[in-house]
Amino acid sequence: MTIVVPTLDDNVSGYDWLFQTSANVSRATNVVFDFTGCYFLGPSAVAFLGGLARVHQGRGWNVHFLWNTLPTKVRNNLVQNGFLYAFGEPHPPRQGNSIPYREDPHQSPKAYVAYLEQMWLGKNWIRISDALRGAIVSRLCEGYLNVFDHANSPVGLFCCGQHFPKKHLLKLTLVDFGVGIPTNVRRHFKAKHDLDPQTLAGQSCMEWAFRRGTSTRPGGRGLGLDVLRSFVQLNDGHLEIFSNDGYAHVDNSGFAFGTRRLYFAGTLITILLRCDENSYCLASEVEPVF
Repeated sequence: MTIVVPTLDDNVSGYDWLFQTSANVSRATNVVFDFTGCYFLGPSAVAFLGGLARVHQGRGWNVHFLWNTLPTKVRNNLVQNGFLYAFGEPHPPRQGNSIPYREDPHQSPKAYVAYLEQMWLGKNWIRISDALRGAIVSRLCEGYLNVFDHANSPVGLFCCGQHFPKKHLLKLTLVDFGVGIPTNVRRHFKAKHDLDPQTLAGQSCMEWAFRRGTSTRPGGRGLGLDVLRSFVQLNDGHLEIFSNDGYAHVDNSGFAFGTRRLYFAGTLITILLRCDENSYCLASEVEPVF
């Protein structure tokens, strides 16, 4: 099966194309990606396509990228963020505005923390205190561990990001191909409350998962998004999560949850931050004024 990859930005239509493609190729034993006519690949598309390729390779199936169909700008970006190198091309990653493409087939928390601290929040694209950086990274690491404890992703976690200096934006996407947040929430309610899981819509599952302190396992970690979502709202950025038939969006106006018709078995999280002139820190770091 040949998949012609279009221009893919980090928006709902782009996500929908990725989710539909994942469903379309679910039984294809030979997949070819053709980039003719693709003039931009957002970090969500890079992380997702990488993960989708690894899922197929993990089943012993064939995946082939037609690198010669890549437009020059897209190719240069995929060289810079290390995507081509990860898939066998002899072009090592280089420094630039990319947050490198990363694969974690097995959990390696220390390496992942270093990636977030150094490649995402450590390049002075956003003015942030060491304490706040540490708090955000710690919460995301909780979510990272959840991928391996709860999601049962056969290929682990995939990340990629990009700094857009002209737009003053910083994006990071995390994708896993596990069972998804709503599935875990439904299993939890069926086991604990003997509730028919089909009565729980994706929206209800996402709302429950976002409550502070909730977890689908005894003593388990939650999503770990409390500090991050507060920072996103203060920064005038946004946080989006697509998982199974559930959807969550956080911005400075609050929360929005929904149930979607288009189903994605795993979880995709995109974090957008604004690179403004403000300096951000934890409230506890601010000295009280008397």
